[in-house]
Amino acid sequence: MNEENPNHIQVACAIIERDGLVLAAQRSRFMRMPLQWEFPGGKIEPGEGPEVCLHRELLEEMGIRVAVKRAMPPSMHRYPAFTITLYPFVCGILSGEMVLNEHRAIAWLKPEELPALNWVEADFAVVAAYRRAGCP
Repeated sequence: MNEENPNHIQVACAIIERDGLVLAAQRSRFMRMPLQWEFPGGKIEPGEGPEVCLHRELLEEMGIRVAVKRAMPPSMHRYPAFTITLYPFVCGILSGEMVLNEHRAIAWLKPEELPALNWVEADFAVVAAYRRAGCP
């Protein structure tokens, strides 16, 4: 991961599928880009791989354990103040009761409904790539 540039953030995110639906998470009003929607996940720590980060973040943020079905290609987005590279993984929930420790709300949507949400800009390309890749 790119540890030397503090303006380039590396993030693992989960596209969680269940019964033909996909999980979207709404950021809290206290987070950067408040009340926008995203795929849950978080910053990759130094020396940590994207998949290890994904498991850690989902347990911390939502109290769930997931099984990774497949990795999708990384996606980079430049905001005015920083750049973010997302490492998306398509997952299913293995265990745990969903608890929102970081987010305001969640929604389970059909893949074709995903574009209707007010996504953080970095997730636009991930939503599009997921839908092109033939989701559930």
